[in-house]
Amino acid sequence: MITIRRATPDDASTVYDLIRALAEHQDQASAITVSAADLKRMLARPEITYLIAERDGRAIGYVSWLQRISFWSGEDYLALDDLYVTGAERGEGVGEQLMQAVAEAADGKVIRWEVAEANVAAQRFYARIGATLVSKKIGRWQPK
Repeated sequence: MITIRRATPDDASTVYDLIRALAEHQDQASAITVSAADLKRMLARPEITYLIAERDGRAIGYVSWLQRISFWSGEDYLALDDLYVTGAERGEGVGEQLMQAVAEAADGKVIRWEVAEANVAAQRFYARIGATLVSKKIGRWQPK
């Protein structure tokens, strides 16, 4: 049986391991600069939600988001950061259960996220659960 629970600061090491696994899956492990100590502080913040999916007490996936407000609508929305399921658990309904947990937490609010154009499997998954995918370019700028 799969259980889904909100991560607490005490879960920082597990959260770190899951984030690292996602980054490795995407060939982006070198982009991880956060530490377990950083995550411990982040998980204590009320606007950050991180749900862990577990099977028999073992972490098998997660979904994370921030609560934000839209200046266009004046309404709160959930900005999904990551959805990840470990390789052995993919195709077993874990991702759908995690997204259902997000939907319940959203309580009618809009849920927004990004998905890489090359991640066709994720796009198929999101379409299957009824999400609308909109093409958009994402700008990044880190002035020195």
